[in-house]
Amino acid sequence: QLQLVESGGGLVQPGGSLRLSCTASGGTLDDYAIAWFRQAPGKEPEGVSCISSTGTRSNYARFVKGRFTISRDNAKNTVFLQANSLEAEDTAVYSCAAEHTGDDYCGYGGMDIWGKGTLVTVSS
Repeated sequence: QLQLVESGGGLVQPGGSLRLSCTASGGTLDDYAIAWFRQAPGKEPEGVSCISSTGTRSNYARFVKGRFTISRDNAKNTVFLQANSLEAEDTAVYSCAAEHTGDDYCGYGGMDIWGKGTLVTVSS
């Protein structure tokens, strides 16, 4: 069964960068759209970015647009989230999720598989 594991979180100063990875095992990500979500303490989860199975389509939440970049390497079974110009408000647990789809699109609903998340803390 497909499993997702996030990595790359940690403590970073405001203005710094991190690259988060979402790596799959037990199967291939080729037919899955992937989305990143985050949940800050005391807040509801929110969609951050998503990418289609082929990587040709992507979407960004307005609060990360221009700062975060999503990409994928299907040969490595991995999706990346490059997070630049990090702000204190970006502090959260970041999780990736996969939706099995035959269409070249991505979204934040109907996710089939979730990872456990990686903590990002932005603080001086």
